[in-house]
Amino acid sequence: MSGDEFVYDEATGEWISAAEAAASGATPAAVEVRDAVGNLLADGDAVSLIKDLKVKGAGQTLKRGTVIRSIRLTGDDQEIDCRYEAIKGLVLRAEFVKKL
Repeated sequence: MSGDEFVYDEATGEWISAAEAAASGATPAAVEVRDAVGNLLADGDAVSLIKDLKVKGAGQTLKRGTVIRSIRLTGDDQEIDCRYEAIKGLVLRAEFVKKL
């Protein structure tokens, strides 16, 4: 016995060595972020809001139809990082935006 540990790979349905699993896990699969109507979003896309949103901490409401340019994906399948004029660190849920 070589003492190798084996783990079950659900994607292939096979038992593989722990070293092999770590090597294949080093490149995580990209997270797909989809907007309210199912369009795939990517870094740099422009989106518009589909409803009025109150922004916590800013005392401001973003109106429906507001265009947000140059979004960034955060790695979470439901959140996108945005820049808007007077609001720093704006994070929106993908369910409230539509790709332009």
